[in-house]
Amino acid sequence: MIELLQTDFFRLALIAALLVGLCAPAVGTFIVQRRLSLLGDGIGHVALTGVALGFLTGAEPVLTAVVVSVAGAVAIELVRARGRTSGDVALALLFYGGIAGGVMLMGIAPGGSNAKLTSYLFGAIASVTPQDIWIIGALAVAVIAVVAIFGRELFVLCQDEEMARANGLPVRFLSLLIAVTAALTVVIAMRVVGLLLVSALMVIPVATSQQLTRGFRSTMALAMVIGVVAAVGGLLASSLSSRVPPGAAIVLLALGGFVLALGVGRFVRRGRVREPGVQEDPTPVREAA
Repeated sequence: MIELLQTDFFRLALIAALLVGLCAPAVGTFIVQRRLSLLGDGIGHVALTGVALGFLTGAEPVLTAVVVSVAGAVAIELVRARGRTSGDVALALLFYGGIAGGVMLMGIAPGGSNAKLTSYLFGAIASVTPQDIWIIGALAVAVIAVVAIFGRELFVLCQDEEMARANGLPVRFLSLLIAVTAALTVVIAMRVVGLLLVSALMVIPVATSQQLTRGFRSTMALAMVIGVVAAVGGLLASSLSSRVPPGAAIVLLALGGFVLALGVGRFVRRGRVREPGVQEDPTPVREAA
């Protein structure tokens, strides 16, 4: 472990894993609460078009992915809110349009090859550069700032949109804010776990935390801890064996944590019910963010 920390590539990869492990579950808590668990997948497909656009124009793929992902997230939220298109259909449009656009643009890019998209589809944390870290770090600060500043308002919106509107909250702005923050998180995580697996790191730690906690704040806090543990653990597993893909290892560790938490949660709930005079309340405690 000490020898690994002395290498530049591992230190950069570790910083990226820590940032992703913190940001993805933080944003994912709001997404899961609002029942938009596949939003990350949809935005991830759109980000693929942004990556290909970077290769086509000679710009930094991460920056073009940010622009295209944010634009796609805003567009799909407006379509969902104003039009007759339901949420699942809107996400399907993101899936198909994003993949098709990415493959098409990469195909016509000078010297372009679909093989170049592999590192963005499945992650390539070992190839993270100092420039990537600066970009990822800036995006991570923006994501955490949004969660810290607008956390309470976003919580109310995710619990009940009509209640949020009745309380005078800017529902449209907050909805767009969630979409944009999710887009930034996708771009942050694409170099670590890949665009095809990024949604897993946004959803699985939250689902795991929900098995063990009952309040919103505690769910988010534990989900962020689980995200960091999974991200760092997957990175270590990949570093110890070159045959282990880091993105897949991170997601599988997160899934293993969910299975473990599912068993522990059921055991704890059964113990509470069996205690004399103790009845389990099936209604989760809703705590303000």
